[in-house]
Amino acid sequence: MTLDEAIREYQEDGYEVTHVVESVCAGCGGRTFEVQMTDEQAMRRTCLGCGLKEFIADSDEFWDEDDAEECACTCGGEEFAAALGLSCRPDGEVRWVTVGLRCLACGLCGVYEDWKIDYSPSRHLLTRA
Repeated sequence: MTLDEAIREYQEDGYEVTHVVESVCAGCGGRTFEVQMTDEQAMRRTCLGCGLKEFIADSDEFWDEDDAEECACTCGGEEFAAALGLSCRPDGEVRWVTVGLRCLACGLCGVYEDWKIDYSPSRHLLTRA
């Protein structure tokens, strides 16, 4: 199963994923990351190429450095490709986001976090993978 398929298959509350956007580092164009997450549905990725840290979706609003933990695969791998799945309303506004990771050590794909977006405008999240 690909990362895109894993994200699209996962439909929290029945919301169909309408867009999947691969995470690409704004600094160097890299596609491999270490990823941290908190209990407050916030995720941040760190590019393994240049070290740039970027928040996924609207995670910057909820980030708590003291609560952050490294994501890890069941194989123990901690390096990932990442993608953001978005469920959009008919008007194009985002209603749900889903973060999927593919372990670079074993290839296992899965959803690590998802959350509801209950504000508008929210279309800017399409560029926050």
